Amino acid sequence: MYKYLFGPVPSRRLGMSLGVDLVPQKVCSLDCVYCEAGKTTGFTTERKEYIKCNKVKEELSHYLNNNPDPDFITFSGYGEPTLNLFLGDILKFIKEVKPNIPVAVITNGTLLNNKEVRDALLTADVVLPSLDAATEEVFLKINRPANSLKVENHIQGLIEFSKEFKGKIWLEVFILPGYNDSENELSELKKLILKIKPDSVQLNTLDRPGTESGLRGATRAELQHIADYWGLDNVIIIAASPARKNIKSFRTDTENTIIETISRRPCTIDDLASILGLDPNEIKKYLDVLEADKRIKTVSQERGIFYQKIS
Repeated sequence: MYKYLFGPVPSRRLGMSLGVDLVPQKVCSLDCVYCEAGKTTGFTTERKEYIKCNKVKEELSHYLNNNPDPDFITFSGYGEPTLNLFLGDILKFIKEVKPNIPVAVITNGTLLNNKEVRDALLTADVVLPSLDAATEEVFLKINRPANSLKVENHIQGLIEFSKEFKGKIWLEVFILPGYNDSENELSELKKLILKIKPDSVQLNTLDRPGTESGLRGATRAELQHIADYWGLDNVIIIAASPARKNIKSFRTDTENTIIETISRRPCTIDDLASILGLDPNEIKKYLDVLEADKRIKTVSQERGIFYQKIS
């Protein structure tokens, strides 16, 4: 079992993706109300070597020498990867040992106003930054940033990065009804999208419990309404997870173990992580596939969201 790698797991956007964690859970510059990874416990904008660069390289070398190539290697996990001071070094290492595997970085984008961060990301093939708010009021409400962060710096960093980066930028806008779906906010977001000029705008919404109660995800119709309102030809509504690919990197034994476990009794993601000894993020991706296949369903109980097998 690897400590800093997870998967490969099925991703809605990146196929079978080998995940790389560069910061401990849950070190981040934001404490978003919708975050499915839980409340931020390491609230910071300080960049340092949270996880040793050589340890990550050792695990990557071992994995890549002993397993089929994944579709992507993705920096994501349970924190903000750009907080790791050696992100650029690890990206370059991957390109040296496996130049044929595309690399993606999923980031909240708040540190892109730092030239060192932008330079570190230049080796990536795809960067997926977030932009959920166009105004300071909404930024504070939905993203709950560290004290030093301002929405105008976040926006300027995205604009500067889009001018320098030669790869693909897939800008994610996470829509949360009652937070950032007003006509004014959507109009301001459109103006910023036109300035950033991403290759695609990916509309996403809540499909798991966030850090606050009472939240709901936008419906497909609501997301389509926003896409129509913007009238942009590069807007994509992120669909459900794809069915598994018929390749070796999908672990059918993991899928079967999850099914066997919840067929005996319903479990939360944390329950499954404890029982199976797997990373919760990895389990979640498999659950998404099983839900898309209508093999399992969710039930909301006092202790959280439980998964159970559909008989």
